Parts: sequence; structure tokens; C-alpha cells
Amino acid sequence: MDLHFRAFSFVDRITAHSAGRQITGCYTIPANLPAFPSSLVAEAVGQLAAWLSMAALDFAHRPVAGLAGRVDLLSPVQPGQTLELAAEIESLDSQAVAYGGAASVKGIPVLQLHHCVGPMMPLDEFDDPQQLRQRFDELNGVGAPRGSFQGVPEFPLQSMERVGEATLNATLQVPGSADFFADHFPRRPVFPGTLLTHANLQLAVELLERIAPAAPGAQWTPKVISDVKLRAFIAPGDTLSLQASRKDRGDGTATVATQIRSAGKRIGSCRVELAQESAR
Repeated sequence: MDLHFRAFSFVDRITAHSAGRQITGCYTIPANLPAFPSSLVAEAVGQLAAWLSMAALDFAHRPVAGLAGRVDLLSPVQPGQTLELAAEIESLDSQAVAYGGAASVKGIPVLQLHHCVGPMMPLDEFDDPQQLRQRFDELNGVGAPRGSFQGVPEFPLQSMERVGEATLNATLQVPGSADFFADHFPRRPVFPGTLLTHANLQLAVELLERIAPAAPGAQWTPKVISDVKLRAFIAPGDTLSLQASRKDRGDGTATVATQIRSAGKRIGSCRVELAQESAR
């Protein structure tokens, strides 16, 4: 089975767009999934912005990874729900795209992206331009078949080690093969930055549960991700070193800074603001 547009694609239909400026669309989360994390909601918004930027540049370039000023995690989503997606291009050329966007469910915002920047790369290094043109036309027409996404495998953090009073280190082993690599991307597989962000959120929660457990009946919940930076492509089979350090703590809140290293070189970072909320 061809996994292109099936294993890691989160736009079912484009409902409206103006060339190089604004775009709206939707994605229905398959009902058979056990969960759909906020990181994949952010991926859906980013993919919508990518469609607009690729089309505006006649599918000669595409954005890959980059920076995000702020991601507001407003509410969790559930399998079976339909995400209403929107993105707005702030600037675009063959070097980079700057954009913001949001996702809602039944008109209620669940996630917002602010001041994101994606470096533009030659598209044909990653994918087939003609296939992307055809997919764009399909999304603008009848839409894509729903329910093809079957989830991603778990990537358990390994070798967790507490350092001092407020730091937790861990290792993330990127799989050498996985279905989503056929979709991200067919000609040059890259581990998605949003999956890395999900791992960072897991590490931040684990750190706080170890050093400052949530009150009974509550749990630490990520609310804001800021200063997201990813400055290198992560290939299948790479081994990543992750570190989370608590920076401050308030009444039921905390801020954690994360770093990602590959082969000893720092390749990414972000800050996570968390709050104690009732366990669901």
C-alpha cells in the first residue's frame, strides 16, 4: 500500500484560500485512534500553511522544520472530531515562510500557532512536485479520502537520569524505519519535528512528576510551548539526547526548558509552561 498522503498527512480538504495569504481547511481525526496529541494538531496547521506556501511558489520549494515563537495548547482533542484549520502567511519567498494559524473544533479554539518560520528547501529533494500539485487540486476539490491515518508508533524515552535537583536527561531512539517516513518525506525521510516536540512535552511532565508531584486528583499539563527551535534534519536511526530543566515554579504552574542534542551537538530547544489541572 502506498503510504504517501496516508501515514502523516493531516489536511482532508482545503475550503478556501487566497494566493499566498490565507487558507482554511479541515481534518477529521480517525475515530479508531486511541488518541490524537496536540503535537499532531500543530502539525495539521503547519501542513495547511505548507500547502499554501508551496502552491504560491509553484511547487518549487517547501518548508521543512524551523522555528515557532509560541504554541498555545488550549484544549485536548478526541478521535472522531473534525479540526477546523486556518493559517495566514505573514511573509513568503524562496528562502523562508513566516506564518501563524489555529485549529478549532465546532468553532472553539483548541490550538494556536504564533510567529512560526519555516526555511524553504528545494521541493524535489523531498517529494514529487507533480504528485503534490495533483494532491493540492484534490484537496481543493472533492477532498481526500478520510480515515487513512493509522497512528504513529510509540517512542518511549530511554535511559532517564535525574541530574541535580531540577534536571532530567533521556535518550530518544529514532526508528530506522516507520510508515510515516514514506509521507515525511518520500524522497528524503525526516523525523517530524512535531513528534520530537511531543517527546519534549513527555519529558517535561515526567520531570515535574518526579521533583514536584501534582496535587491529588491533578496532573501536570503542558499549556504553552515557546521559543521552539529545530536547526537540523533528524534522519531515521538517529539517537537524540534530550534534557529538561525546571526554570521556575509558581502556584500550580511551572516552566521547563528543554534541549535536544545529536552526536553531542545542540540541534534544538524549547520552553514549556505547565499547569496543574484535574486529571481527566
